[in-house]
Amino acid sequence: MQTKTSLSRRHLLKWTGAGATIAVAGVLLPNFGISSALGAELGDGDVGVLNYAYALEQLEAAFYIQVLKTPFASMQVNDQRILTQIRDHEIAHRNFLKKALGRNAIPKLAVDFSAVDFSNRGSVLGTAEVFENLGVAAYNGAGQLISNADYLVAAGSIVSIEARHAAAISDLIKPFSAEAVGRGHVDGKGLDGALLPSQVLKAAAPFISTPVTAATLP
Repeated sequence: MQTKTSLSRRHLLKWTGAGATIAVAGVLLPNFGISSALGAELGDGDVGVLNYAYALEQLEAAFYIQVLKTPFASMQVNDQRILTQIRDHEIAHRNFLKKALGRNAIPKLAVDFSAVDFSNRGSVLGTAEVFENLGVAAYNGAGQLISNADYLVAAGSIVSIEARHAAAISDLIKPFSAEAVGRGHVDGKGLDGALLPSQVLKAAAPFISTPVTAATLP
């Protein structure tokens, strides 16, 4: 039986997503909810892409906040310093996107970290590695969907930070290993992976209790 302490990238990414609709009087409707209880529709165009990024940054920020709130017993000084910096970056990304979206921002999402054993270093860092590499692939895949050049510049700046996080987490897991320079994620042309929003949302869905829908994103 799979335990929390043996959580791996493969197991996390194979889980399926939450429902994309809600039933009202027997009719299925898109989740255009205005509260996290009903759900969140990301929206159209650049707003949809920014809300997509905002949803992911909410998830990452909430995760690292919990990591530092309930630190695992074997947390070393270097672990704490790196995880604290990553937490602060993710909070800054979350707040930046919320401000940029203004009234178009989706609500605060409810998260579910029941599959993570926050008392276990391997479980925490393994989950962090999944989140960071998923974030890099998400931004890489969403760049083509952005119309506003200013938003594209901002997304490029954020994805570079996410890549720094991924490298730092990989080095914490296996110091001085090839994973820190992207082994398993960088192809033979030296290019990082990219995933479409539908793929990323499916992978992230087990950690988000609020149903998130993206009717116009691929």
